[in-house]
Amino acid sequence: MNALLRYKGYDVATAAQRLPNGLYAANLTVCTQPGATRSFYALDYFFDEEHALAYAYRWARMWIDEQRRCA
Repeated sequence: MNALLRYKGYDVATAAQRLPNGLYAANLTVCTQPGATRSFYALDYFFDEEHALAYAYRWARMWIDEQRRCA
């Protein structure tokens, strides 16, 4: 399952990738500006797909807030 969201002007694409062992990896892509993206894979692993997506989005918000703080 994938989700496309927007946070503070950034496009955020979260994904839950089902692994052979039944767990879901939380993955994330953030569009930092037109044509530029940052991708993060296997941020953590979850038994539930929805938890993986929620974690990826929460991680994205923290990463974006930190980038804006340092800019």
